[in-house]
Amino acid sequence: MKLRDRINQDLTSAMKARDADSLRVLRMMKTAVKNKEIEVRGELDDPQVVEVLSALVKQRRDSIEQFSRGGRPELAAQEAAEIKVIEGYLPAALGEEEIIAAVEEAIRATGASSPKDMGKVMKECMLRFSGKPVDGKQVSALVKQRLESSS
Repeated sequence: MKLRDRINQDLTSAMKARDADSLRVLRMMKTAVKNKEIEVRGELDDPQVVEVLSALVKQRRDSIEQFSRGGRPELAAQEAAEIKVIEGYLPAALGEEEIIAAVEEAIRATGASSPKDMGKVMKECMLRFSGKPVDGKQVSALVKQRLESSS
């Protein structure tokens, strides 16, 4: 079953079960997917839906950070709950070992040798992670650390 179809099916189930919290998040997810489909003028495949959902998770994480700094723990908790629902539709996150291995491969593939080459390495890394949920900040930190230690 396609990921977007699973979201629609679970949306219907949440309506029937009167699960307001899940329903709110599922509607938001469906809307984000639909907006992206309108933008690309076609139906999204699963990797594209994963990208949309990953962007939603990233937005929520940024909101949690802002709410925590602003002294609004109840809103931060609500955003964290939304992340849990969204992550239920994403493939399992990559382990640190897999990320390190991909960073090493990208450095070898690009021939990078100094922190000045970070942009090339990051571009190569993110291409390798296409369709997989990965934290760009973590990848960036690993690339920076690896390039600084090699120079």
